[in-house]
Amino acid sequence: MGTLLVAVLSFFGFILAYNTYGRFLARKVFQLDPKAVVPSVEVNDGVDYVPTRKAVVFGHHFTSIAGTGPIVGPAIAVFWGWAPALIWVMIGSVFVGAVHDFGALVVSLRSRGQTIGDAAGRMIGPRARILFLLILFFALMVVIAIFGLIIAVIFAHYPESVLSVWAAMPIAVAVGFWIYKRGGNLLIPSLLALGGLYLAVYAGVYWWPIDLGSLAGLPVLAGADGGFFEGLRSVVVLWTLLLLAYCFIASILPVWMLLQPRDYINSHQLFVALALLVMGLAIAHPPMVAPAFVGSVPGAPPIMPFLFITIACGAVSGFHCLVSSGTTSKQIRCETDAQYVGYGSMLLEGALAVLVILACCAGLGMGLPVEGETLTGVAAWQHTYGGNWGDMKLAQKVGAFVQGGGNMIAGTGIPLKMAVGIIAVMVACFAATTLDTATRLQRYVLQELGGALRIPPLTNKYVATTVAVVTGGTMALIPGPGGPGSGGLILWPLFGAINQLLAGLAFLVIAFFLIRHQRPVWFLLLPLAMMVVLPAWAMIHQTRDFYAQGNYLLVVLGVLVELLQAWMIIEGIVLWRKARGVLPAPLPPLKPTATNEGGRAC
Repeated sequence: MGTLLVAVLSFFGFILAYNTYGRFLARKVFQLDPKAVVPSVEVNDGVDYVPTRKAVVFGHHFTSIAGTGPIVGPAIAVFWGWAPALIWVMIGSVFVGAVHDFGALVVSLRSRGQTIGDAAGRMIGPRARILFLLILFFALMVVIAIFGLIIAVIFAHYPESVLSVWAAMPIAVAVGFWIYKRGGNLLIPSLLALGGLYLAVYAGVYWWPIDLGSLAGLPVLAGADGGFFEGLRSVVVLWTLLLLAYCFIASILPVWMLLQPRDYINSHQLFVALALLVMGLAIAHPPMVAPAFVGSVPGAPPIMPFLFITIACGAVSGFHCLVSSGTTSKQIRCETDAQYVGYGSMLLEGALAVLVILACCAGLGMGLPVEGETLTGVAAWQHTYGGNWGDMKLAQKVGAFVQGGGNMIAGTGIPLKMAVGIIAVMVACFAATTLDTATRLQRYVLQELGGALRIPPLTNKYVATTVAVVTGGTMALIPGPGGPGSGGLILWPLFGAINQLLAGLAFLVIAFFLIRHQRPVWFLLLPLAMMVVLPAWAMIHQTRDFYAQGNYLLVVLGVLVELLQAWMIIEGIVLWRKARGVLPAPLPPLKPTATNEGGRAC
């Protein structure tokens, strides 16, 4: 099948789904009300709860849920061939992922911006709240570790991406002050910010690539034979620590100052990159060099259930329920914006995943530099994907998309070096937005846990943020074959399984919300069953492998998450019939302040 035809049919399918199934959910199931007072208006504290324009919230939400998930997952899954990956992305994003994100957002909007874990207490029961919050804590700890390492690896292997990623921060702060303190319009600062960002990309590619290894004389990874402390002297570890320090600051700042404008700018960057990818695809029209199906992959886990775990973001991701209920629900200023932001963002992520599949299965065949020569066609794909599953490290997984996407953009006439830089910066920027959003979400979860378990220090945002950064950093620096920073890479399969288990539990909370309000739940039953059974199946398989490899920390973490999930599902089964038609307990009255008396924002 022609690559351009695959892209066009996929994009048309997403647009059709938004205007049919998405509209059905918005109007008939969730019954969005433009007159409803949303949390951003009701609370409006100027820090976390801030009524925000639809376009800005979309930019924040999309870049936060996208990250590198829809890049790394499909880039691994095409080991099994491009057809299974493409089918799961299309079906999953429309009928599972977008429903999950949209539903979690609506539940939080109707619960004064509570996270999905906190809302579980009202929808299911008090014990379910604590169980879900504990699962969220472990999941976010892994997310912070994984995405911190991913960005560090990108910085180490693509030093041309460093300047523009860090330059985006002061640019975003300037845009935030312009919009929220001076009341300026969005168009002019958005264009200036986008221009400044791409100027930084050009400067990083051609003038000032920042290579810490060359500057400080550090290896990319170190310490396999020199012990733990020797292993801390590496580029990946140094970047990880710097990124976590940044996350501490970014996650306690008001959302309008950095998070919103930075994500808005990054969303524009993505739109430009997606447009360039599609243009390159249309002009170069590279053929598929990967097989549609691969019968047997050496060293790979079975395609069933691991296809549905490997491709999480891009099809369905439990992390998205945290973004929907953790930050996005506190910024939506009109309830009817939820379809555009919640359902629409997931479909756009599906479109990104489709382009990743095409870049890895067609764009990679346009040219792959290897030891002084350039491989093309099937030889390029075989060099990357023809070996053992376990031999392909994180850098190669990301690099397959960076090189393939760069080749496609180069088809428009942009120099290949600049094209590769554009893709590398896009990946790093998205991972950065996910990283600091995850840190802010972990702060919310820890504060809610502090209240539920009566641990007063955890309710302080500075203490909670410190715990979030320290636990995530500790997990990231688990010693491995290459010393600290390399062991954490084994967390990716665990992240995939826990991530999908979260989606199943979020579906359970959404289902309870609907039955309590006497709404239909038939459309949730199959996605709910899939996201409970498949991840549990994969987790059991992985836990057995972790035990055989001697990774006892991951064994304990996997077993603990499985037990917490099973307990919560049992709680749900026991309470299912009793909950039908019984409205959740009302929220406590909100103390009026100078900022939350403004009324409706739509």
